[in-house]
Amino acid sequence: MSKDIVFFAHGKESGPWGTKIKKLAKIAKKYGCQVESPDYSWTMDPDERVRMLLKLKPKAGRNLILVGSSMGGYVSAVASKYLKVKGLFLMAPAFFRIGYKIKNPKPKAKLTLIVHGINDELIPVEHSFRYAKEHKTELYVVDSDHRLASALPIIEKLFEIFLKRIL
Repeated sequence: MSKDIVFFAHGKESGPWGTKIKKLAKIAKKYGCQVESPDYSWTMDPDERVRMLLKLKPKAGRNLILVGSSMGGYVSAVASKYLKVKGLFLMAPAFFRIGYKIKNPKPKAKLTLIVHGINDELIPVEHSFRYAKEHKTELYVVDSDHRLASALPIIEKLFEIFLKRIL
């Protein structure tokens, strides 16, 4: 078992090895982390995705880090309640959404960091402002849309700093 594991949770309509995950996985590997990115695309139900993650029973010798984008941010935050998580790195997380069992999942990690695009057309950035304020998490607002593609270089730097802080 690797001492540090980064578990990715992709968004609703993306896949386990999209552009953001590939870039962030490369950084995680640079720091000696094992990387896992399960394929959740067989279901569009966010709570079924949480159950799937919990069935995988991700464990780390030292540090388990959950990284999620959009619906994957929701999945990671909800799962953190049941897993021993050192860090949560959430990108445009799908909080306060109609149809999601838990609107405002309490993060359970030593460090939670959120990155959200100011021009997000799918999940209002105000949701992350509210979440960050209520749960006292770090929030970085970037000049981008929901996909965050234009902010990827900034996100990579934030992720590297995040890893340095918790590893």
